[in-house]
Amino acid sequence: ALEKKVIKGKVGEKVGLPCCYEIPSSESLQNYRVYWQKNTTDVVLAYAEGKMISTPKNRTEMNKTNLTLWISPVKILDSGPYQCVVQHLRFSQNSVVLCDESVTLFVTADFTEPNITTEVSTDSCELTEMVVRCSSHGGFPKPKISGTLNNMSVVWNASWVSKSSLSPYNVTGTLWLNVTEDVSITCSIENDGFSKSTSLFLKKTNECVVPTVPPSYNVITASTIVIIVFLLAITLAARYLPRHVCSHCCKPQDSGEEDVKDCMKPPLSSKVTSETSSV
Repeated sequence: ALEKKVIKGKVGEKVGLPCCYEIPSSESLQNYRVYWQKNTTDVVLAYAEGKMISTPKNRTEMNKTNLTLWISPVKILDSGPYQCVVQHLRFSQNSVVLCDESVTLFVTADFTEPNITTEVSTDSCELTEMVVRCSSHGGFPKPKISGTLNNMSVVWNASWVSKSSLSPYNVTGTLWLNVTEDVSITCSIENDGFSKSTSLFLKKTNECVVPTVPPSYNVITASTIVIIVFLLAITLAARYLPRHVCSHCCKPQDSGEEDVKDCMKPPLSSKVTSETSSV
């Protein structure tokens, strides 16, 4: 089996599709019939006896020696299988097929530089909830979107938009983040071995002063009761202690030493009093 030939080109470039045969320098195109066709049925251009026998497709031409088909500028719609058929006109009525081989054209288009945007959904002292979007457009084929969050791989929720299978793609990736600290985000768009990346640094800047929580009603009530009880205890102590001490001592008298002595004498018991009265 013949190895399938694939030619890659980018939108806007000039691309050449090689044929399977090259006319020797000793001969000319007049001895040949050459067909370039797409998808085996759609004739791109054709030559017979050195003359063009078909209306060529726009933007196409053929080298008359190596029979290369040139397309310029190439478009995504030009992608697909092409076939080069070469016949040698040895006799006026008979021809010999010298080659019949296909080649596939694969056209790519570069994506724009990824653009990262952010949208804050919830913001507080503790965290910030954000929606991060990475978008790129105008590329082909369908791309892959990848990225990192603080150098750790992250999976984007990706969506693609294209009018058809041979139309440019627009891609958007979405992330939902709870930002509690500074973070670095990288978004990469990859297709057909090519990659473009963009980075964004998000800084957590909220500086919040936590308000003092007022004491509850129960705490205030209990504190008030304790203070009142303490003040009452001090007041009662101030009034009670002097009287208690003076109840065990005599008041100062002006009657002389005898009264003082009498005051210092212990009181007579009731028994002694009764005996004295009987005498």
